[in-house]
This record gives sequence, C-alpha cells and structure tokens, in this order.
Amino acid sequence: MSSPEIDIISGYFPEAGPVMIEKFSQLEALYSYWNRKINLISRKDLPNLYINHVLHSLSLARVIPFGDKDRVLDIGTGGGFPGIPLAILFPGVSFTLLDSTVRKVRAVETIARELALENVDTVAARAEEYRSKFHVIVSRAVASLSRMAELSRGKFMDEALSGNSCGLYCLKGGDLHEEISGFKGRAEVFAISRFFSQGFFSAKSIIYLPAAEIG
Repeated sequence: MSSPEIDIISGYFPEAGPVMIEKFSQLEALYSYWNRKINLISRKDLPNLYINHVLHSLSLARVIPFGDKDRVLDIGTGGGFPGIPLAILFPGVSFTLLDSTVRKVRAVETIARELALENVDTVAARAEEYRSKFHVIVSRAVASLSRMAELSRGKFMDEALSGNSCGLYCLKGGDLHEEISGFKGRAEVFAISRFFSQGFFSAKSIIYLPAAEIG
C-alpha cells in the first residue's frame, strides 16, 4: 500500500524492491499496535514514524557501505531503530538488536518476526556485559560519543579493526563540537541534510569513529 511517506522512502531508495516496500508499509500498523502496549517511541511522534524514525535510521545507508555477511550491532535499539529499517533494506546483512529493557526487546523481536526478517537477532542485555564481535556498531541517540566508544571497545572483529569503513556510527542531533572535541582527527561527521531535504534533518548528523580508533 502506497502513501506519501512510503513514496518518500522509495524515492530516496529506488533500489528497494516491492518486497522491501511492503515491509516498510507494514511498520505503521505494527508500531501503532505495539505502542499501545509499551512505549517503543514517543506516542506524540507516532504520526512522524516514517520521517523521524524510519528515514532517519536509513540515513546510515548513505555512509556505511554494507556488504553481504557483514555483522552489525545496534546498541540501545529501543523500539528497533536504526536496526529494523536497515535490516529491511539489507537482507544479506546480519543485525543484532541489543537493549537492556526486556519488554522492548520482546516487542522488537515480534515485529521482526511479523516482518519475516530472518537477518535479525534480538538480545536483552546490558551493552557492558555483551561480548560478541561485529564489523559495524550503530546507535541512535543512546549516549555520548565517548561513552559509545567505551561500550563498543572489544566488540569489533579482527577484520573490522583493519577495515576502512568498519567502526562505530552514531545518529546524533544538535551541536556536536563539544562531543567530538576529544576525537579530533579521528571522528568524521556527516550532515544528514546532505542526503535528505526534510526539515527534520537540518540539525541531524552521523558521527563515524573507525574501529581501529576504538579497539
């Protein structure tokens, strides 16, 4: 089923075929249902699901050259962002969605199952205690860059430590000068307004920190 919001997503990502578009279309009903049971996203923000949450998550696709068989960890996934939208767009990539809130993880697990996302695993645990290794780690407004680097340390696969694009990617908003001041010359910032024209993205950015800088 087409809608203006779905048309926006398909316009930005013409490579998304009918199966992917159908999965994106299902998100509204799934999140409306689960948001009545548990606050996966702000209830007042539910009408903005596709721009503020789905498209925001997909901005990572503009800077991460995902490859089939890559392993990606979404730390503090909350309601499944950015992991669920990325998993729809990249069915050959393995996504692990991690959060310490068990009820949210169970809801996200059910959403992934309803969408038949066989490339998604969910884990209810604290990031500090989780020991698996990945090529890429992503997060969305979870913690400061320094804290995210700390949480990511020791979670990168050996090949990720020497890869040119493997590392930590954080979706952030607002003025980032102070946050990245301790990472000068190591962190790279991408303005999402370069990729999407909607006003929501005017102060949104992606911070990239290479795996080799984290260890």
